[in-house]
Amino acid sequence: MKPLLLVTIIAVFGVAMFVTDVYGEEEVPDPARVMEIAEMLPEAPEGLGRPITDRDAWDALAETDAYARVINRAEGYLEDPLPDLPDDLYLDFSRTGNRVRWQRVSSNRRSRLPALVLAECAENEGRFIAAIEELIAALCEERTWVMPAHDRTLRNFNQEQIDIDLASSALGWHLTSTNWLLGDRLSEDTRELIRSKVEELVLEPFRAMYRGERDRNWWLTTTNNWNSVCLAGVTGAALAQIEDRELRAEYVAATEHYSRNFLRGFTPDGYCSEGLGYWNYGFGNYILLAETIYQATDGGLDLMARSEAAAPATYGARIQIIGGISPAFSDCSVTARPDRRSMYYVNRRFELGLDGYDDLALQHTTGDLAYALIYGFPNSASEDVTIERADIGSPLRSWFEDAGVLVSRPAPDGDAMLGVALKGGHNAEHHNHNDVGAYVAVVVDRAVLLDPGGETYTARTFSSERYVSDLLNSYGHPVPVVAGELQSTGREAAADVLSTDFAEERDEIVMDISAAYEVPGLTRLEREFIYDRTGAGSFTVADTVEFAEAQSFETALITDGDWERQEDGTLLIWDASRALEVEVDAGGAEWELVVDRIEEDARVQPTRLGIRLAGPVTEGSISTTMTPVPDFGLKGDSVLFNGDFELGGAGWRMPENSQGEISDEIVAAGRYSLRIVDDSEERGSNITSARMPVDGAGSWLWRGRVYHVSGSGIGMYVRFYDATGSNITPMDERGWISPIGSLEGEVGEWAAFELPFETPEDAASMELWIHSFNAALVVAHLDDMEVVPAD
Repeated sequence: MKPLLLVTIIAVFGVAMFVTDVYGEEEVPDPARVMEIAEMLPEAPEGLGRPITDRDAWDALAETDAYARVINRAEGYLEDPLPDLPDDLYLDFSRTGNRVRWQRVSSNRRSRLPALVLAECAENEGRFIAAIEELIAALCEERTWVMPAHDRTLRNFNQEQIDIDLASSALGWHLTSTNWLLGDRLSEDTRELIRSKVEELVLEPFRAMYRGERDRNWWLTTTNNWNSVCLAGVTGAALAQIEDRELRAEYVAATEHYSRNFLRGFTPDGYCSEGLGYWNYGFGNYILLAETIYQATDGGLDLMARSEAAAPATYGARIQIIGGISPAFSDCSVTARPDRRSMYYVNRRFELGLDGYDDLALQHTTGDLAYALIYGFPNSASEDVTIERADIGSPLRSWFEDAGVLVSRPAPDGDAMLGVALKGGHNAEHHNHNDVGAYVAVVVDRAVLLDPGGETYTARTFSSERYVSDLLNSYGHPVPVVAGELQSTGREAAADVLSTDFAEERDEIVMDISAAYEVPGLTRLEREFIYDRTGAGSFTVADTVEFAEAQSFETALITDGDWERQEDGTLLIWDASRALEVEVDAGGAEWELVVDRIEEDARVQPTRLGIRLAGPVTEGSISTTMTPVPDFGLKGDSVLFNGDFELGGAGWRMPENSQGEISDEIVAAGRYSLRIVDDSEERGSNITSARMPVDGAGSWLWRGRVYHVSGSGIGMYVRFYDATGSNITPMDERGWISPIGSLEGEVGEWAAFELPFETPEDAASMELWIHSFNAALVVAHLDDMEVVPAD
């Protein structure tokens, strides 16, 4: 039977989103297809990787630094008691809306399993078995494996029904994988406990759903990350546990059918409206699902070979702007980077030719059991099973025409320092923000003007009050406020792309964004973007508005950095060592700057620089032209930003309890120095510089001045990153890095220091880390620091 194509609107956690062409009307997989798949499957269930008894495979892994660190991490768990997860903590979400407290403890418990199991497989001495069995028993004693935030009615907690969610499906897969890997090294009671609980909480509910014996969970027919994540977990568990081959084939056939819904969540050109973080999660799990089925069927069924999978596979490469930065559209983090494992996989399978993704270091694979077993052993990517090449387009731009999203970049051999991403779209996207017309401007490797991304999830985030948040409504985005009104929510609140003109030197796009505002008398609202990649680059955002009657109008710049208004009226905005000058043109009209700090529970609490026309208008325009400021905050040959601290703490990360602060008490020169007060024998200072670009192997000097007030023991470290942003700093088996030196000097005197170091061959950037040794007690000031080539 062909699937019935539905067009519906589904409300997922209170967020309305359009879901089109959904697969899901038939409950029972086609018997003929089940038999075809059964012929591809092995007689007995098999998990991924190799069981502990395959000593050739595991002994080879045990000899690597990556698995030495896994064993070290697992040894730590032997000394760390398993935290309790009481019912009262589960109920915290239903009472307060806070999901973090339960998730923090649950993550502590569940994240132990991969390290303990992998360490036992590598070491093969039995010393982790007791901890593994204790953990399994504790997990199986939980009233439900569904997360509190996904059990708002508490029907799972009260054991009135059994649903499957992101957490329960993943845990089921991890437990069946543990059983497959360790086999009879586990007690028979533990093995039976795994089989019975996974059957009860994962396999039987899914079987009843696809057979039509109960209502389906909504995620089977949704088009977001839930579909791929839950299907990956359920299918992985079924293939590793179910003895009956035809029954295993039913699960695969059902998954083959329903997993098409996930791919339908992408626009035809491959845009992921959930944002990069959820592409990492959702498409990353689609890869796990596809590869698991590929291996189970000995290559007979390859879900990655679907034609509709090719464009989504390129999203991780195409959404990047410059310097490893991607836009934080939707509920994405501003720090999101394409997942290295997924990028390696799609690069090799689709022959994308992406720099930095031909190989995958083992250390990036060991944090999750499924990832470790797929990427730590031969797979279709490592064995060069390729699919017809997908198109990643021009290096100058990525134009997601179906989504109305453009990423414009400098020419590969050009001098431009500026790259941008901008979006049209609509306000009913997955993990939607009301952000029609938003943009991000990146200088080299820093989003100086940004989309602030998502907030910390609470009950409010996925409810009818979602857009109370100034990060999720349009106030926290660089878009207009029209007649005092923010953007509305819904599919009709959409941009209409009026024209595009893409060329070697300039990209221009004009959008009508008036439909995003429910303002009577608004007759015109167009936003024009002009990206110029000549010279250092520039970016202009120009709004033109018309009303039937005079109304107020303003636009905004959003930054997580610092700013000042200069004497000529231009705005200087900087974030760490990257800066933009912004020229405002209101067509001769008076305008005012209205500054607001957006304070939501989120990683980023940005500053909103509102640019408001001084009075109501019937016709008006505001354009902002942004140009990079070269060598901002640098002195001489030094590549270290704000090493003299004259810009305060700009460019330096000093989190809570960092033991560092900017001081004017004792200085070597100028107004400020960095003061370190380490009064703890249990932890050291934690102060990190902005990243500095480097070009592979080289010799460098870190120099400056130090003034010891008391004590000693300040360690000076350098971390290195490759072109993809992955940490490539040499580490010991504990995962620790070595200092390049420590600071010495007489108490009460300024002393110069100079520390030489070498950058690795693959280094593309580096950062300084100032960390007083854990047992040290020290008070000191640092000033006039530089990082220069060692000529």
